[in-house]
Amino acid sequence: MLKVVKVRLYPDVLQQQSLAQAFGCCRWLWNYCLNLMNQTYKETGKGLSGYEVKKLIPQLKKEHDWLALTYSQCLQQVCLNLGVAFNNFYEKRAKYPNFKSKHNKQSIQYPQNVRIADNYLTFPKIGDVSAIIHRPIEGKVKTVTISKNCSNQYFAAILFDDGKDKPLSSTDGKAIGIDLGLTHFAVTSDGSKFDNPKILNKHEKNLKLKQQQLSRKKKGSNNRIKSRHKVGFVHRKITNCREDFLHKLSRRIVNDNQVIVLENLNIKGLMQNHCLAKSIHQVGWGMFCTMLKYKAEMEGKIYLEVDRFFPSSKTCHVCLNKVGSLPLNIRFWTCEKCQTKHDRDINASINLRDEGLRILTSGTGDKACRPDVSRSNRGRKKSTTSLSVGQEAYTVPSGQCR
Repeated sequence: MLKVVKVRLYPDVLQQQSLAQAFGCCRWLWNYCLNLMNQTYKETGKGLSGYEVKKLIPQLKKEHDWLALTYSQCLQQVCLNLGVAFNNFYEKRAKYPNFKSKHNKQSIQYPQNVRIADNYLTFPKIGDVSAIIHRPIEGKVKTVTISKNCSNQYFAAILFDDGKDKPLSSTDGKAIGIDLGLTHFAVTSDGSKFDNPKILNKHEKNLKLKQQQLSRKKKGSNNRIKSRHKVGFVHRKITNCREDFLHKLSRRIVNDNQVIVLENLNIKGLMQNHCLAKSIHQVGWGMFCTMLKYKAEMEGKIYLEVDRFFPSSKTCHVCLNKVGSLPLNIRFWTCEKCQTKHDRDINASINLRDEGLRILTSGTGDKACRPDVSRSNRGRKKSTTSLSVGQEAYTVPSGQCR
């Protein structure tokens, strides 16, 4: 099973110069190959693959002597990564590849020949770099990626294979539904509520001050570079606090439960609401779901997402009665049929848990509502929703889907 451990690096002054040179060479090669691919496509209508541009490296080394100062396999990996970036774009998994800038995050990748010791890592043409290895790395090392953030901190992401098989998933255990929100970051089906830490609000005043100081510095001056680093440190502090909260909460949930059910939120679409975009951006829903998913898979537990059109908040989990309208300002409501008083978030998390268990026990994975239903189709009087069970298709009125 593949695992990744990210460790902190502490290179000396000469090693920092070597890394800066390697970052610059790989960045220049990426931009050169990307520009060549763009020009070739405009002239011939055909693109170039990563393997084709990799063959140009020996000729480029003859034209530019400084390319030879960087480890050759790092340069080759740049071309291969560019080919993967285009494949992800063609298969609609990512956006079109962009040119890299020296002012953003820098990284290089070593596919092999990296030796790991107790308190240092040995890289070709760089030497022994001091590191804090806080977790044991047992297995075959695949790749090592060195990165530098905007606050001049160096890290190494070590990808290795521990030789163990991926544990089989099992449903034997406690199931939990989680409803994500802004007032409370997460509300679980067992009644627990976790408050939103609102980390950005705590550092917003300091960040505003540092950004004002940066805006007054002359472009290209050393003071502007120092001020940029100060802004980077504040952003890094915010990121570390957010990741710390999300890691601890996701670990707690995974340790206590066997089946974890959430709603498949359209976070990109929710960000279009300018009144809530800042709050949604700082809360980190996507990162939290990613942490839950990989931690559950590593322990043989089940992570499941229910379709976003499932009416979890408007359905009574006792009698399954669905109300017609439930505005966001209504946090508590009473069911008209069974007279049960509901907390909106707890009721939604219970419905998510029940719907997730229904999907698992049905064996077909069919969902009660289709994900391709658009908002424009909801107003039609005779709209229907098709549910396929096995090889047979049934059509039922959309109002009966729960």
